[in-house]
Amino acid sequence: MVVPLMNLHIKSLGASHTVAGIIGSLYGVMQLFSSTFVGCWSDIVGRRYSLLACILLSALGYFLLGNSTTVFLFAVSRVPVGIFKHTLSISKALLSDLVSERDRPLVMGRFNAASSVGFILGPVVGGYLAEFEGGFYQTSFICASIFLLNGGLVWMLPWSEENTSNRGHYQDKGTNCFSAKSNHDLHLKSATSRAVANSSLFQSPWIQVATVLKKIKGIACSNLWDVFLVRFLMSVAILLYYSNFTLALEERFGVKPLFAGYLMSYSSALGVLAGCLLGPITRLYHHNTYRLLLHSSTFTCVLILLYASALSIWMVILSSTFLAFSTTIGRTCIIDLELTVGGNEASGTLLGVGQSVTSVGRIIAPLLSGIAQEFSPCGPPSLAVGLALVAIVIMNANKQKYCSRGSVKLKDQ
Repeated sequence: MVVPLMNLHIKSLGASHTVAGIIGSLYGVMQLFSSTFVGCWSDIVGRRYSLLACILLSALGYFLLGNSTTVFLFAVSRVPVGIFKHTLSISKALLSDLVSERDRPLVMGRFNAASSVGFILGPVVGGYLAEFEGGFYQTSFICASIFLLNGGLVWMLPWSEENTSNRGHYQDKGTNCFSAKSNHDLHLKSATSRAVANSSLFQSPWIQVATVLKKIKGIACSNLWDVFLVRFLMSVAILLYYSNFTLALEERFGVKPLFAGYLMSYSSALGVLAGCLLGPITRLYHHNTYRLLLHSSTFTCVLILLYASALSIWMVILSSTFLAFSTTIGRTCIIDLELTVGGNEASGTLLGVGQSVTSVGRIIAPLLSGIAQEFSPCGPPSLAVGLALVAIVIMNANKQKYCSRGSVKLKDQ
């Protein structure tokens, strides 16, 4: 609702393009560094407490945004949102705790589909409200109110941390050494939490920070580097595809930006449908996440190549249609693969690190796109094809490891 209106609002406050860009980059940097820490923190203090804290602090940020009458207040309002707006990642970690590995791709797909509906309707509602006097401030207050409503719903949900932690007993604790270590650390953290509750509140944050750093070190020293590298390469590839989409269509086919906007909305709507179809697709693949990710990534690579070499706008429409399905499936599969290889006990940390990896891609992709466009409008998607091919090669090189995880997963069912 608010994001499409921010540039217009900050310019109306008298900020230059440079200042607006710096504030926007500051938000991205805060998201980059905070996502891992907040995700790990949710593993320590529990999903309910961390989710409530993130929702309420994000609501505070949007409330401050609704009162931002100067550039300074606008910048201050972005701080709590930049640090604590990780509600989607924590919600995914919570869903991962509550459902079995067999049902996880299906649930994640439906969750992503619901989120996509919000991203489709939000800009429309925000644009409508912006037509009225003081529309930006009204939109900000409505957004803050929605966060507060979500906080109330989370508070009233009939689930407990015991239910989420006990689900691990129904899974094979010997899936990998990292999971076993995480399971041992989980029991240590439970004892530590009880000890901290009896100690002073002043010491509690320091103990939590130390535990967070220890968990992050455990992730960094694990064998997940290839999974995160695949996520990084595919994220950059998809970002390169969209980076100059409107401009490239105008230069190559003489299409107006309005048509490009309709095409992107059409793709987003198809992404919602793809999220709802993940259940039948995963059953077709016998719940083998690795194979589904490999095939969807290969399909994405072929479709981006088709777009880069398209001779007519109809080829672009065709590639956009199927790309909506392949990218949606790929995003869900890479999350499921992270949790399968890394272990469910550290799901918040894993999702936080994954979000940080994607944030790095968002920083690098515009730079690569600008350099590639110096050669041709088809430069960014052509570079995206190369990066996607590297990701596919990495997945094939580590095929044995992924397949072993998938076979253990199938035996547990």
